[in-house]
Amino acid sequence: MKTAADYRKHAEECRVLAKQLPEGEQRNQLLEMARTWDNLANDREQLVRRHPELDTSKDRTNPRAP
Repeated sequence: MKTAADYRKHAEECRVLAKQLPEGEQRNQLLEMARTWDNLANDREQLVRRHPELDTSKDRTNPRAP
């Protein structure tokens, strides 16, 4: 599962792309996508606060032993 940091990275990528476009529909869509990614990051943070066992931001490369 993605982390809040992953979602925020996607949001920033959308903002960077939006800055490269002139005012218009495509730029607005990218900015809306950035807001959606930010909202997902906030939702994920709230979920992990309520359920710490879902925190995948810790060592994600260490597989669980059987």
